[in-house]
Amino acid sequence: MRPPLVLASASPRRLELLARIGITPDRTAPTDIDETPRKGELPRALAARLALAKAEAAAQPDALVLAADTVVGVGRRILGKPADAAEAERFLELLSGRRHRVMTGVVLALPDGRRLQRLVETTLAFQRLTAQQIEAYVAGGEWSGKAGGYAIQGSAEAFVRFLSGSHSNVVGLPLFETAQLLRGAGWLRP
Repeated sequence: MRPPLVLASASPRRLELLARIGITPDRTAPTDIDETPRKGELPRALAARLALAKAEAAAQPDALVLAADTVVGVGRRILGKPADAAEAERFLELLSGRRHRVMTGVVLALPDGRRLQRLVETTLAFQRLTAQQIEAYVAGGEWSGKAGGYAIQGSAEAFVRFLSGSHSNVVGLPLFETAQLLRGAGWLRP
């Protein structure tokens, strides 16, 4: 009998993504960790560190714990979740017409103490956005609680002129890599 699967997240998007591939966690265990980037920390390192910290915080001796953290980076700059509409507008102005990267660290904490990890990176480019597009998008509220200030699974998908890599990664959980981790742990059967 396989151990229960615990999702270390309260994200409805991650639950929806897992459901797409037939996975329903046995329970969720949201964590409350400090997500502030360290001085000089780059986006890739932040995504990996936070995913591991969430897995450690939610680790349980009788379960597999799946944790993830998604970070949006423009060069060395990290775009977190905007604090307010004005910051969301600034983020979209920065992303307008340029490439950026979305990185998700995924960690599977096993009952025996091992930690299986992946870091997935997707490159995107937005079209050049008009002031009216930015204003309308921010007024719609989709930016709230989203790294980078946008949700690709919503109306912001119309802004994406280029995407290389995993679409589900940009939503918040790279499904291929997550399934591979679960298969590697023997939890998910081929």
